[in-house]
Amino acid sequence: MSATTIPSPAPTESIHRPPPNNRAAANRANSQHSTGPRTAAGKQRSSLNALRHGLTAASAVLPSEDQAAYEEHRRRFFDEYQPATPTESQLVLELADTSWRLNRIPMLEAEVYARAAAPVPLDREITFDIVDAHRLIANLTIQSQRLSRQFQKSLETLRKIQESRAERERRDLKDAAAILELHKQKEIPWEPSDHGFVFSKDRVERFSQLLQRLNDSWRIRNVLFEMQPPIPREAGSFEPQRKASGAGHSA
Repeated sequence: MSATTIPSPAPTESIHRPPPNNRAAANRANSQHSTGPRTAAGKQRSSLNALRHGLTAASAVLPSEDQAAYEEHRRRFFDEYQPATPTESQLVLELADTSWRLNRIPMLEAEVYARAAAPVPLDREITFDIVDAHRLIANLTIQSQRLSRQFQKSLETLRKIQESRAERERRDLKDAAAILELHKQKEIPWEPSDHGFVFSKDRVERFSQLLQRLNDSWRIRNVLFEMQPPIPREAGSFEPQRKASGAGHSA
């Protein structure tokens, strides 16, 4: 019997490889899905991405942004919350700056996606790809969550301080109004500053009149708005039942 001839494996050199020009194009296409920048310049550019958004900078306004628009943005916050103390003013400023930074994030995200999708000329090095974009978007998401928590915390603190101040002010005004009416009855001149109040006498007068009107209207308010309406009864149910006469006698 003749020995069976076993074919030898094909040499590796026989495996088809794309021409050098096609290989370069394929490598360039694959680089769009790589893990990050590939040159020193690209790495430096990528490392600056987190710094360019300005979300953690000391100044809320970037040099590229409209300073007048920011001033108008801040003014609207001060008009809304009307801070009366340095602490309240600081909290309102934090709200304005935080919201200004938050409003910047959607524009930054759109810019990142547009930058990642922009075609790169063949004669230039790829310094920003979709992986870099995803990494930066993730960072922007973290910054957005941080700023949202900061905004909510500042808002809650401001509201507590202003509610406490308003309650204390109303209590002091009520005391001042009572003292004012006492001096009126005794026909003795009186100024709020005589007892350490910071209110003007006109304001105390207006508050006293308001309290008196509210007191006079209390009964009307209670009758018109607070009392429950009577529940209608079924017909005949309001009449007491009469006892049958001649109980126990036969007909």
